[in-house]
Amino acid sequence: MKMRQLILVIFSLALFFTGCSTIISEQSRKLVDTDDSFKVIKQTPEAYIGKHAMLGGRIANVKNSAEGAQLEIVQFDLSATGYPEDTFISYGRFLALNSSYMDPMVYRRGMLITLVGEIKGKKTMRLDDMDYTYPVLTMREWHVWRGSDLERGYVYPSQQPTYDPYSYGFGVEPFLQRPYSPVLVPR
Repeated sequence: MKMRQLILVIFSLALFFTGCSTIISEQSRKLVDTDDSFKVIKQTPEAYIGKHAMLGGRIANVKNSAEGAQLEIVQFDLSATGYPEDTFISYGRFLALNSSYMDPMVYRRGMLITLVGEIKGKKTMRLDDMDYTYPVLTMREWHVWRGSDLERGYVYPSQQPTYDPYSYGFGVEPFLQRPYSPVLVPR
């Protein structure tokens, strides 16, 4: 009986520690030396030059040049595991630089990414019809998350409600349900 309890305790601890781990290595997370939010960093990126930050969000654009790659990322807050919480609340965009080529077919627009990087300052570029100031980081370690709703091609709620005869009146529209529907993203 004691052996079963010991095995159960070891198995439970193993599940606990693997469930709470983050995708970014401990070595890179130890380099992060600012606990300030992205909102604060964006206001005065010059004050954070040389410091490391862990940020994440959704890739908006990938550009490659002779100097390397530049990812434009729409910032989202990170969960305890480092997953960008796509809650439609963002405090802006930032640029992540890498010295090597990053294939736009691998790092596609719309994918979620988490990274640790060194803050290098700011860069002003055109965004639509305005000048936009981006905080700039050089990437040290990153992880692209697979399986987001946008990548699978489905979002919830759907744009068009459908009739469900098996619904028993939960919600405001008792017989209308909003199922998952394909994402309408220009390709």
